Amino acid sequence: MIINTHSHIYDEAFDLDREAAFNRALEAGVEMLLLPNTDEKSIEPMMQFYEKHPDNVRVMMGLHPEEVKEDYKEKLRIIEEEISPLPSVGRNDGSPMVGIGEIGLDFYWDDTFKKEQIEVLSEQLHWAKDLGLPVSLHTRNAFHEMFKVLDHEQDGRLAGVMHCFNGTYDEARTAVSYGFHLGLGGVITYKNCGVKDFLADIPMDRIVLETDDPYLPPVPYRGQRNEPAHIVKTAEKVAEIYGVTTEEIFEQTTKNAIKLFKLTIYS
Repeated sequence: MIINTHSHIYDEAFDLDREAAFNRALEAGVEMLLLPNTDEKSIEPMMQFYEKHPDNVRVMMGLHPEEVKEDYKEKLRIIEEEISPLPSVGRNDGSPMVGIGEIGLDFYWDDTFKKEQIEVLSEQLHWAKDLGLPVSLHTRNAFHEMFKVLDHEQDGRLAGVMHCFNGTYDEARTAVSYGFHLGLGGVITYKNCGVKDFLADIPMDRIVLETDDPYLPPVPYRGQRNEPAHIVKTAEKVAEIYGVTTEEIFEQTTKNAIKLFKLTIYS
């Protein structure tokens, strides 16, 4: 069994073949997709896909850092209102919502709203703690600021994934020390990815697999649209790094994801 902990299969990039892509994932052994939204507009298509495949899909909700603009307070309000009525949020009973995400900090292109991004991140971390949910953290050009926020907010109730982790060894160790898992996707297959050099020193119980489709496809699919089934190529690379079989990577990362996200699997 394979759990893909970060997929945007509801994205418009899949509008012409979404069901075919989903079926390819199932054929590859991917039995559970965790879907984070990005803003208030992505909630509806995400939930529509969940409602079509409730046995194989769970969702997260949050405001992506790149969506933090002048109207961020209104966006947060809408997302919080969408979260409130969901049944049994934070309980291990098959609830559709298993996390807060995709949230975080991103200063790669622009740091105009740096202060606001930090405010929004802190607010959503409070949601996660209050609801007993893990978080999916997007961090780009912002590890220093991210760790400052976590240092202030971690009170033993925060857990989650450093989504698409591509930091240094010290940053990986710091993330793990805060109780987080490293999310490994297609980037780990790239020639210039430094994570390959130290990943074997990270305990296998602190990693999960993801695709971030339709973005960041693994080798040999670079230049193409990524999709959930491509997680197999990421797993093969991770297995090579750890010196174990791909099946062992699937077994361990699935166990990690089930525990972290408190998943109830109906397969």
